[in-house]
Amino acid sequence: MWDAFKDLIFNIIQFFYNFCGDWGLAIIIVTVIFRLLISPLMHKQTKSSFQMQKVQPLMKEIQTKYANDPQRQQEEMQKLYAEAKFNPLAGCLPMLLQMPIFMALFQVLSEMGSRTQGSTYEFFQLVPNLVIRPSEALAQGFGTFVPYLILMVVFAGATFLPMVLMQMGNKDNPQRKQTMIMAAVMSVFMLWVSWGSPAGVLLFWGASSLIGIGQQQISMRVMKKRDAEAAETVEVKPIEVDVTRKAKKKRPTKKS
Repeated sequence: MWDAFKDLIFNIIQFFYNFCGDWGLAIIIVTVIFRLLISPLMHKQTKSSFQMQKVQPLMKEIQTKYANDPQRQQEEMQKLYAEAKFNPLAGCLPMLLQMPIFMALFQVLSEMGSRTQGSTYEFFQLVPNLVIRPSEALAQGFGTFVPYLILMVVFAGATFLPMVLMQMGNKDNPQRKQTMIMAAVMSVFMLWVSWGSPAGVLLFWGASSLIGIGQQQISMRVMKKRDAEAAETVEVKPIEVDVTRKAKKKRPTKKS
């Protein structure tokens, strides 16, 4: 079943390769299509993060107020989630649904060299070989290694850039510093992961992350605009006019 799923993904990449004649461009086209398909999930994830930012000060207040009463704290949290229409698991669900697809793509791109023979897996001569790893490219010389180094930086930085951008727009968050440190540490970890990953995987993940950042920023702007419009809306009550009172008719004065 899993092998059949991987074969399907490879056949899709190969289809676009036959159409455009470049493996790197075929991977990017598949990445764009994939991102468009999961865009509703990503919008839901961004919306959950945005809601989290809005309720976080209230959450902190509840945690402080009921620090010695865990049961009451949990009850107040549930009330807050219901009032704000915030689901803490909504942000995790899209990522969990994406993981099987990401894993399959990772394995397919790792097996590209054995799936087809005699092909030059290049990306418009920018990346000479999408099958080899950065560690292997460095052994061929620093000049050969440069495009792979760029892919590594994009792979590591773009993965956690959405988290950084989210925190930059939320300066009042008391956990902002810890989140930024965690993003930096995880980016270094991703650099280590990219060192042993095929360049095609780095191209896919980097392109996917950059598209995801664009989707996140668009969703954030739309939600912030809606909140701003809602805040500026002023309810104006209509002027009440008593139409039941009839104007008194002036009686004609009698002429003497």
